[in-house]
Amino acid sequence: MCEQCGCRGVRPIAELMDEHYVLLDLAGDIRRSLAAGDHPAAEAALRRLARLLARHVGREERGVLAAVKQQGDFAEAAEKLEDEHTFLDRELDRLDVADPAFPVRALSLLDALAEHIDRENLGVFPVAVVTLGAAGWETVGQAHAEQPSFLTDEAAAPGPS
Repeated sequence: MCEQCGCRGVRPIAELMDEHYVLLDLAGDIRRSLAAGDHPAAEAALRRLARLLARHVGREERGVLAAVKQQGDFAEAAEKLEDEHTFLDRELDRLDVADPAFPVRALSLLDALAEHIDRENLGVFPVAVVTLGAAGWETVGQAHAEQPSFLTDEAAAPGPS
């Protein structure tokens, strides 16, 4: 992930990026469980990933993505990321540990998540830092106040939940 553009100096963006690190770490746990053939552990970690991702996506969509769409210049890119959120959520719901294709489908989902996170970290976040005005940052701040980061509570604690 890029650390060169200054995004991490903007607290709401830094929080979202930190949440990305947690999600990617959890994805790594899932990959290791799948490699070991431990499908129940992978399934439990995927459930946790789905809970954390839902909270994260809500903050992004009501915050930075809404603000980017309001300012207009990069609205299409923000809408594409929202479509990817819907895709990821739908694919998480479709995973079934009893399906023989479970490992392949789970790995494909994790690959899509990693690519999506790169598009946010390297695309929309730098755009937001450079283009959003006061009204946009107010939208971001309100969304983050309404739904604090999962990093601040037990949902992000290590281990299954």
